[in-house]
Amino acid sequence: MRTLLFLLLVIGGAAHAAQTVKAHVNGMVCAFCAQGIEKKARALPQTEDVYVNLKRKIVAVQVKEGQTLSGDTLKSLVKDAGYDVVQVETVDDTTAGIRARMEHE
Repeated sequence: MRTLLFLLLVIGGAAHAAQTVKAHVNGMVCAFCAQGIEKKARALPQTEDVYVNLKRKIVAVQVKEGQTLSGDTLKSLVKDAGYDVVQVETVDDTTAGIRARMEHE
């Protein structure tokens, strides 16, 4: 019985994977650029966490559970900060997972 309960909890938890909106950004050339975008993204009410990789020109915003963030919202935020968005995608991953992969590639 305990094994069944454990499996149900694990499977149920997996169904609620984190949602992250990831943008590929042109124009970020310095740490100040990255900091400005990160600050604006963290100010969004639906933001759980933010990861900005200046070298790879990636901005990833992890969304709080039960909330949504459209790619257009992130794109507008980045464009309003003065940068160009090349691509936006929504992935089922955390910012920590994205960070770990970026640092090991």
